[in-house]
Amino acid sequence: MDSPAQRRIQAIQQHLISSQDEDYQASSLRPNETAGEFVLEQGYSVILPEKLETGKWNVYRSVLSPMKLVSEFPNNPEIRTLHDNFTHSAKIFRDYKYLGTRVRVDGTVGDYKWMTYGEAAAARSAIGSGLVSHGIPKGSCVGIYFINRPEWMIVDHACSAYSYISVPLYDTLGPDAVQFIVNHATVQAIFCVPQTLNVLLSFLSEMPTVRLVVVVGGVDEKIPSLPSTAGVEIVSYTKLISQGQSNLHPFCAPNPADTATICYTSGTTGTPKGVVLSHGNLIANVAGATYSMQFTTSDIYISYLPLAHIYERFNQILVAYYGGAVGFYQGDNLKLLDDMAVLRPTVFCSVPRLFNRIYAGITNAVKASGGLKERLFNVAYNAKKQAVLSGKTPSPMWDRLVFNKIKEKLGGRIRHIVSGASPLSPDVMEFLRVCFGQVIEGYGMTETACVISALDKDDFSIGHVGAPSPACEVKLVDVPEMNYTSDDQPHPRGEICVRGPIVFQGYYKDEVQTREVIDEDGWFHTGDIGLWLPGGRLKIIDRKKNIFKLAQGEYIAPEKIENVYSKCKFVAQCFVYGDSLNSSLVAVVCLDPDVFKAWALAQGFKPENLEQLCKDPRARAAVLADMEAVGKEAQLRGFEFAKAVTLVLEPFTLENGLLTPTFKIKRPQAKAYFAKAITDMYAEIAASDPSSQKLL
Repeated sequence: MDSPAQRRIQAIQQHLISSQDEDYQASSLRPNETAGEFVLEQGYSVILPEKLETGKWNVYRSVLSPMKLVSEFPNNPEIRTLHDNFTHSAKIFRDYKYLGTRVRVDGTVGDYKWMTYGEAAAARSAIGSGLVSHGIPKGSCVGIYFINRPEWMIVDHACSAYSYISVPLYDTLGPDAVQFIVNHATVQAIFCVPQTLNVLLSFLSEMPTVRLVVVVGGVDEKIPSLPSTAGVEIVSYTKLISQGQSNLHPFCAPNPADTATICYTSGTTGTPKGVVLSHGNLIANVAGATYSMQFTTSDIYISYLPLAHIYERFNQILVAYYGGAVGFYQGDNLKLLDDMAVLRPTVFCSVPRLFNRIYAGITNAVKASGGLKERLFNVAYNAKKQAVLSGKTPSPMWDRLVFNKIKEKLGGRIRHIVSGASPLSPDVMEFLRVCFGQVIEGYGMTETACVISALDKDDFSIGHVGAPSPACEVKLVDVPEMNYTSDDQPHPRGEICVRGPIVFQGYYKDEVQTREVIDEDGWFHTGDIGLWLPGGRLKIIDRKKNIFKLAQGEYIAPEKIENVYSKCKFVAQCFVYGDSLNSSLVAVVCLDPDVFKAWALAQGFKPENLEQLCKDPRARAAVLADMEAVGKEAQLRGFEFAKAVTLVLEPFTLENGLLTPTFKIKRPQAKAYFAKAITDMYAEIAASDPSSQKLL
C-alpha cells in the first residue's frame, strides 16, 4: 500500500498540469471537485490540503518547490549550519574581498579598506580559540554589544565555528534591557566597544554570569582592569586575537538542530522575548531565498540595518553564501548616502522609513525645480511607468535624461533593492521601481528566521507581499471575533499561520508564550491578518490584537501607552495611533475641561474660546510637554512617545461610537472618526522632520 506521503504527492500531481497546455501556466492547478472552491488557476502558489483525508485545500506553498519544503541549498546540500556556510565561502572565495569599512583607527573617514574571506576566516578561528582559552564552555551565550562593523560578523562566525550561541545586545529596548537579556540568557562573554563598555561597567556587578568582556576598537592602555574579586576579565579584541593565534583550537562544529542565536525582540508589553533560532532554521530560510534571489561575487552590499535584527542577519548569510562583499556604513544614518556614493553598492536592503525619505526628498526636489525640469521628469516618469507596469523594457533614453542622476544618489550601481520589516506604501513602491529598477518587498518575522513571503522578481503588481517562501507553507485561520474567515468573498481572510523548517524553536525559558503561538500541528500563529489575492499572493490587512508595527519594525501596544498618558493632568481620554507606514506615534487627547480652563486663564486666554484654543500651537505644545514628562517618568521607550497631538473637548462615548460597552476605545472607528486629524498630524511631523532634508 502507498504511504501517506506518496498518496499526498499523487494527489498534488493530479492538480498540476503540464506547461505544454496552452490555456494554463505550469504553476496552475487543474480544477478538481476535491479541491472545492480553492483552485489556483495561475500564479505563484500551489494549494494543498493540510491533511489528505480531511479539511479544505487551504495550505499555500511556493510554486518553486511545491512537493517539498526547502531546508537546504539545492546546489550545496552539505551546507547545513552557519559554520558550514562560512567555511564553504572561505574556501571557495578565499581571496575575494568580504568585509569593508571606511573608518580608520584614528577615527577619520577615507575610502573603503577590505578584509578578504580568508582573512576573516583566520580572525574567526583566533577569536573562537581565544574564547576557548578563557574557559568559555561550548554552548555558552556570547553577547555582541555594538553596531554594525566587521568584528560583529567575525564574532558571529566564531560563535558558529565553536558552538557558542550569539546574543545581540542593544539598548533601544530601554535602559534595563541589556541587563535583563544578559541575565536571562546567562551570557558568559560580551563583546563591546569603549562607549558600551561604560554602560556595562555601571551594572556589571548585577550580571553574575559574565566572565569575560572583550573591547573592540579600544586601546590596551586605556582598558580598565577590575579587581580579581570581581571575577570578570576585560581584554581588548586585538589581545584576544593574539591569544587565540598563539593557541589555536580545532573547531567544535554545531549540528543543524543546535541553537545558533537568541534574538530578543521588543515584544509589546513587559520584558523582551528571546527567540531561539537553530542553525537549521537560518540555513532553510536563506536556502529558500536562493530560489528567487541570486547574487554574484561582484555584488557589493551596504550594511547599515541593525545586525541585532533578523533581517540584517539573513542578508549577511545570503551575501556570504554567494561570496559577495559587505561594506559597512560609518555608523551615522545621516551619512549613509555619502557612504553609498563611495561604496557604490549593487544590493540595497532597507526599510520603508528610509525609502519614504528618499521618495519625499526626490519628489520635493522635482517640485522645487519647477518649469522645464519638472515637466521633463513627469514625462519621463509616466513613460517609464507604463513600460514597467506592462512588463516591457523601458527606453534607455529616460534613464540617460533623468533617472541616472537619481540613481547616482544611491551610488549609481544598484541593481537589487529589497524592502522589509513593514509594508511599503504602493506609491513609494511604484516610484522606486520606475527610478531604480527591480524592487522586491518581503514579509517575515524573527520567529520565522526572517522571510515568510516575498514578491517574485517578475511580478509587477503592488500592494501585497508575494507568495510563500519555498522554505515554508502558509495558511489563513478563521478569526470569527473579527469577522475574518476562509469563506470571505472575494478573498479568503484570516490569521497568517506558518509551518516548516524556518519556524523557531520557541521563546527562551518561556514555554507558556511558546505554546500560545505554536500549535500542536506545528503552525506558528503570527498575529497578522492576511488575505489571498488572485495568483496566490498574500496581502496583510490587520493585526489580530491591538498591536501594530511602526515603519522601523518596532511593535507598539497602544493601550499600555494610553494608560501612561492618562496620568497627565490635561488628559481625560487618549487615543494613540500609529501604523507601519510611519515611524512615529500620534495622539488624540480629550481634554479635562477644568484643568484646561485653569491653564487657559493662567496663560491669559479667554475661557469662552476653549474650542478655538484647542487648535492653538501653544496649547498643543503644553499638553505634549506634559505627556512627554509623564512618559519619561514611566520609562516609555523612544518610539513609544507621541510626536504630535490633536486636542478635542468632545469625550469618547458609547453614543458617538468611540467606546465599547466596557469603555474600551473602538480603534477602527476612532481611526475613521479622526482620519483628518491623523493625516494632519503626520503632515506636521513630516514638515518639521529635519532628517528628511539632511538625508538628501
